[in-house]
Amino acid sequence: MNFELLIAPHVRQMHAYTPIVPFEVLSQRLGIPVEQIVKLDANENLYGPSPKAVQAMAAANKLHIYPDPDQAELRSAISDYIGIPSEHILCGAGADEIIQLIGMAFLQPGDGLLDLPPTFGMYRWLADITGAQYLPIARQADFSIDVDAVVKRQTLNVKLIFVTNPNNPDGSTIDDATLKQLLALPLIVVLDEAYIDFSSQPSRAAWVQQYPNLIVLRTFSKLLGMAGMRIGYGIFPSAIIEHMWKLKQPYTPTVASSIGAIAALSDRAHLRDNVQRIVAERARMGELLSDLGWLQVYPSETNFLLCRVTNGMTRDRATPGKTVKSYLEQRGILVRYFDRDNLRDCFRVSVGRPEHTDRLIEALREMSETELKSENSKFKNRTEQSFV
Repeated sequence: MNFELLIAPHVRQMHAYTPIVPFEVLSQRLGIPVEQIVKLDANENLYGPSPKAVQAMAAANKLHIYPDPDQAELRSAISDYIGIPSEHILCGAGADEIIQLIGMAFLQPGDGLLDLPPTFGMYRWLADITGAQYLPIARQADFSIDVDAVVKRQTLNVKLIFVTNPNNPDGSTIDDATLKQLLALPLIVVLDEAYIDFSSQPSRAAWVQQYPNLIVLRTFSKLLGMAGMRIGYGIFPSAIIEHMWKLKQPYTPTVASSIGAIAALSDRAHLRDNVQRIVAERARMGELLSDLGWLQVYPSETNFLLCRVTNGMTRDRATPGKTVKSYLEQRGILVRYFDRDNLRDCFRVSVGRPEHTDRLIEALREMSETELKSENSKFKNRTEQSFV
């Protein structure tokens, strides 16, 4: 008997989510020591977590005891940080776990999930694992949401729409009027605020108390620099969160990550400094990238920048973004490339420390010179041949 056939059909047909390749694997593949690699491909906070968080986790002495299934202390700390009562908060092993729980709560095979690509790839994954119908509605050229198209795709079986704000990979934001238009539809709006701390736009977390169909997601991976600890949370209306508790496994997040998160939230000065450093470096990096003369740098309210290759900079006219990514990778600098129709001439780069930006710009300037020499050589050969 072929036991693989016992696996659910929608699982057999789905594609696995593609995560970032680990440091160690890339180090071996490139022949570059780990400490010489500049990792700007996953929007991590390269300043790391608060020293208070590190100290608290190192001193944790209850690692042999299961975590509090109610996450009472952690939810209280989050409540104090965001100003929302703790009864609206549910924590998990990263926002990814909360996303999966939302799918379990709302989606059955055949139900519709609206997505707004290009955006975070986990939403497509959620449709795949639940057997839901994946309904992508492409963003417009400026990455804004085509609300009219969303309204036209709305049917009785459409349950969810995911909106990343600010959006990944471009860094754009959604205004109040557009969000209210989406909230007027008879579906659940999941607003993913993974990058909101780097934005001049305020969080809409408080809207959950006003709109019964709004869920807001937050993470400790970005501003708080705890991506490796896998901790995040959702903010839910009262009528929804009681059902989410039924689905959540009891012992996430871990004891260590919870202790670290509570300490990190208490270090407000560190968080303010991190925001200021990253936003300032984002502006500096954007100017330096634009000054190269062959990149269109999109405005961003996040800790990353999306760059479009222009002016025929690379010899690869089909996937110039991939060419840039490969060039940088060989020099130990990692950026993100998306193999999608409207992004093949783009790459996304995380905002790191100033020295990381300097390495990046130096390598891109070298690439400019290499490409220019190649084009000059081609022109010279064509000219010489024309006189033969």
